[in-house]
Amino acid sequence: MPFKPLCAAAALLFATAPAWAETAAPLTYEQFEASVPHLDLEECPDTLAKEGVFCRATLRHDEIHVFVFSDEGDQVFVGFKSYPAEGLSALLH
Repeated sequence: MPFKPLCAAAALLFATAPAWAETAAPLTYEQFEASVPHLDLEECPDTLAKEGVFCRATLRHDEIHVFVFSDEGDQVFVGFKSYPAEGLSALLH
């Protein structure tokens, strides 16, 4: 593909991206629980821990992915962090 049409396509994509963000629905814990195999964490890792949230974890591609949800209302997704799987013992302490 010639460079100019490629740049025009990229510009169009970035120009419309904010419109997508405004119409996107938040991910709720109910949706996550029904569709993503995961482990319930008793406590969030220190880097994600704060008042009014809970965490769930998945394991994929040698990484542990921790999802953070609000305790309030629809329990929407509010954060995320990935950790190397070899750091599992440090993450759980």
